[in-house]
Amino acid sequence: MNVTFFGHRKTPENVKPILRRILTDLIEQDSADIFYIGNQGDFDFMARQVLKELKEIYSHITYTVVLAYMPSIKDKYYDFNYMNTIYPEGLENTPKKYAVSKRNYWLIENSDIVVTYVSNRIGGAAKFKEISEKKGKKVINIVINE
Repeated sequence: MNVTFFGHRKTPENVKPILRRILTDLIEQDSADIFYIGNQGDFDFMARQVLKELKEIYSHITYTVVLAYMPSIKDKYYDFNYMNTIYPEGLENTPKKYAVSKRNYWLIENSDIVVTYVSNRIGGAAKFKEISEKKGKKVINIVINE
């Protein structure tokens, strides 16, 4: 079972324990074992951190950062190992302005479950959550009461 993620660039830290519980349940209850993650914001960074921790417990899972374009060393979220990345075919000719959207469509097409942190209807996370729902993907949205 393949899982991907969409969330707001700014995600509060109190989402992390909820995300950990959801991912643990997906691994234990739904046999989720392949995780595809972006690298554009707090939610993606948080998902990578949690999956790195869970990999210590569940050695059979894999997680891969799916690049929209090659990141800069100056990137705030540059902390991952390039051994665990993929760059989908066709993105090399895509203008940077459109690369994240094109990569996000690839994430949806290659996943069964989509975990999101979408607290409002504005922005890319909300857009791709809606697209995932329309495509019939199982969508789990993390909601926190602030």
